[in-house]
Amino acid sequence: MSLRTHACGQLRVSDAGKEVVLSGWVDSFRVAGKISFLTVRDRTGTTQVFLNAALTDHCKHLQKESVVQVFGKVNKRPEKQINPAMHTGEVEVEAQRVEILSLAEAPLPIEIREETTTSLDKRLDYRFLDFRRERVKAIFMIRSKIYTAFVHALEKHGFIQVALPKITESGVESGAEEFKIPYFGKTASLAQSPQIYKQMFVVSGLERVFEIGPVFRAEKSHTTRHLTEFTGIDFEMGFIESEEEVMRMAENVIHDVWAEVKEKAKEELQILGKEITVPTIPFPRVSLHELRKVLAAKGKIIPEDDDPDAAAEIMIGEYIKEKYHHDFVFALDYPFTKRPFYHMRPADDPSVTKSFDLIYRGVEIGTGAQREHRVDVLRQQCELKGLDLDKLPAYRDIFRYGAPPHGGIGLGMDRIVNLMLELGNVREGIPLPRDPDRLTP
Repeated sequence: MSLRTHACGQLRVSDAGKEVVLSGWVDSFRVAGKISFLTVRDRTGTTQVFLNAALTDHCKHLQKESVVQVFGKVNKRPEKQINPAMHTGEVEVEAQRVEILSLAEAPLPIEIREETTTSLDKRLDYRFLDFRRERVKAIFMIRSKIYTAFVHALEKHGFIQVALPKITESGVESGAEEFKIPYFGKTASLAQSPQIYKQMFVVSGLERVFEIGPVFRAEKSHTTRHLTEFTGIDFEMGFIESEEEVMRMAENVIHDVWAEVKEKAKEELQILGKEITVPTIPFPRVSLHELRKVLAAKGKIIPEDDDPDAAAEIMIGEYIKEKYHHDFVFALDYPFTKRPFYHMRPADDPSVTKSFDLIYRGVEIGTGAQREHRVDVLRQQCELKGLDLDKLPAYRDIFRYGAPPHGGIGLGMDRIVNLMLELGNVREGIPLPRDPDRLTP
């Protein structure tokens, strides 16, 4: 038998007269003479419970966040006692029995109030308590809906979800940011990207694949947007003519995701006081060369062989918002010196790549490109990077037996959540973030 018949946020006037069983955490306990009022909370909301003198005495040792089971009858509140701030504010439960399932210790190590003054670092130490705040819970309900919306959008466009390895040989990506781990007498790495495997399964005949999963970077960055473990949203598609098809797919997927979240997370967005603007299609497209000129006019110089830094991306976001009234921009034509060897180069200008960054509200949230599928050209581009393709046989062999032109993009889920909800720090939108200083809980 379940410990409850109804959820705490479920009861309405239509339930008056029903015998119910509620279970949840003590949100508040207020004694008024010989009687008392208990507010019980679960993830759906709260219900006020009336306790008579005997039950008040029984519950006198209750502390906030203790777990209780309440047996009682639903009553309609008198007009003057209705609380419009609660979904259940027109009713209360008259308790007949209260079982104390777990007593909480006092004091609590962090504040559970919505307007807490507890630091983020301290809240992360006690994340399981922090999640009991309605605002925090709303963030992660929305995050779950963002994940689901990406799956819906990608499947709608014919992509097949694949589960790809996270323990790999050191390989295609730069070794400088790899987490090395012992592996039965060998040295393995935690995957920095599913890149090699995305391409493998496009070439396998699946043609369109995606994965939403963990990515690891041994990057000693202490910013509000960097992590050592994050969630990547990666897709790859075959039989493309150019990187433009990848950009069109990305903007269509993002449009669909934002629209679904706007529709399905109304209550959570209201709790956070946020509105989602569904982006118009197409997104602006501006070459990196043009953006450098815009930045230079504002006093920010980006060398020709370098990428925009965080400050430059913010300025780009402001420029795009002012000129195009848009939150997104594809920055095009990144130099080959700053891109991996497997990014295709245009025949008319081999100094750049057929790649792009996607910037959202002044922060890069993704990188995409058309990949080089011709094994002879891949070999040449490896040599230009000081690499030997034959030392990457698992990657080389993908292209030896018939590989269609293809491309894709990798997006950062955590940055998307942070920027969409304007949280101010990527760690606010991750249950248990990992950075150079945090390995627990």
